[in-house]
Amino acid sequence: MADVKILFAAAEAAPIAKAGGMADVVGSLPAVLRQRGFDVRVILPFYGFLWEQEQFLNCIKQGPVWSATVMESTCNIYESVLPGTDVPLYLVEHYAFAPHRIYGGEDEPWRFTFFANSVAEFAWNHWKPNIIHCHDWHTGMIPVWMRDTSDVGTVFTIHNLAYQGPWRWMLERMTWLPENFHMHNTMAAAIGYADQVTTVSPTYAREICSPAHGEHLNDLLASIGLRLHGVLNGLDMERFDPDTDSAIEKTFSVERLEARVANKIALQVEAGLNPNPDAFLMGMVSRLVNQKGIDLVVQAVDRFLPYSDAQLVVLGSGDPHFEGKLRDMSDRWGDRVTFFSRFDPKLAQRIYAGADAFLMPSRFEPCGISQMIALRYGCVPIVRRTGGLVDTVSHHNPVSGEGTGYCFDRYEGLDFFTAMVRAWEGFQYKDAWRALQVRGMMQDFSWTRSADEYIKIYGYVMGLDLQELSSPAAVAVPSLEATSLSA
Repeated sequence: MADVKILFAAAEAAPIAKAGGMADVVGSLPAVLRQRGFDVRVILPFYGFLWEQEQFLNCIKQGPVWSATVMESTCNIYESVLPGTDVPLYLVEHYAFAPHRIYGGEDEPWRFTFFANSVAEFAWNHWKPNIIHCHDWHTGMIPVWMRDTSDVGTVFTIHNLAYQGPWRWMLERMTWLPENFHMHNTMAAAIGYADQVTTVSPTYAREICSPAHGEHLNDLLASIGLRLHGVLNGLDMERFDPDTDSAIEKTFSVERLEARVANKIALQVEAGLNPNPDAFLMGMVSRLVNQKGIDLVVQAVDRFLPYSDAQLVVLGSGDPHFEGKLRDMSDRWGDRVTFFSRFDPKLAQRIYAGADAFLMPSRFEPCGISQMIALRYGCVPIVRRTGGLVDTVSHHNPVSGEGTGYCFDRYEGLDFFTAMVRAWEGFQYKDAWRALQVRGMMQDFSWTRSADEYIKIYGYVMGLDLQELSSPAAVAVPSLEATSLSA
């Protein structure tokens, strides 16, 4: 399958540039597809913070593999490898990407439209893939520009429909548009022009076709019919493994679950909480935005703590309003609530490994990765039934011994409070709680299933049954050492 060439175009890719779940998809799925025999490569902006890393300094010294004038500005593209994989990585260099940030800034519409245009020119003039797999609005114009290129298909993945990119009037001022272009913003353009459209969970795919979750694009999404697919994101099961995780106090597994308590005590000490293995310790790792249900956390926790022995550790940053609310709550509750206002991946791992329950009361959730990591680490999720949370967490039934977490339906403080109370009550029955943890840890969220779905979708684009031609045992495409990326 090395003759099937796929280019992933995105704003993020773990582990080098991560702000959300998109990075985990772009950082994991290409490596799995290469193992299946596809020639998959990734292209990203060359952010300023990457220039400080030795690997990328070396590729700068070697010089660009391709240069061109794009949107009346010089674009240089460098060549490297996605760390920890054999996935070829292209980096689009321009002074607009020099700041040490992925998103934000008044120039965000221009810089990502420039990135998308650079990818299109690169695919036309340097390395021509069979498929460009585009991710979110940052690459949304690529399907538009590729529409008349018959031998290059496009797949567009919606990670979060709420962010839709620049409007048509702004696009007209920044770049060129086809004569028949009639979409009102970049997200709509990608949905309308891509050969196939995916989103990151089956439930979210259904939800966005409704007015409640469609962000004013529900009619367009409903109209594309069978071109829309919900493919559940996977999890890097090797990276997120409590049996080998060097960031946590003590490794553990399903067979050695009793060792997990050391992580709980260590987390309580680190957070300044009373170290007590019998206290019900809740954790939350989240971007602090309206989507994530921070308002419900503040409402419910203030009512829950007086009637329980519960403790709470929150890690996250974002909206100053929500940061202030969480800081006030931490001040009110002293040694029972701690708020860490920062992005800290290693501390996040310690929260997953040490907390008894994980809070995720999202207003909406396209897929979510936090709940999958929590399950993997024996941290029981308390989630709202929406989007990918429906597809990954099943409600615990203490009678039948089924389910992996505690779920609630309405976006209401009382419903979330009730779910927390039920989880706290369940925690009192240690044997049943351990069985609940084990069920969660045994869930298979590996990328294998997701890769199968994407291979099928790529086949739709190419008019081939690619699943018959590939297999998990396929010989991988040649590595960088064996072949030139310019071939």
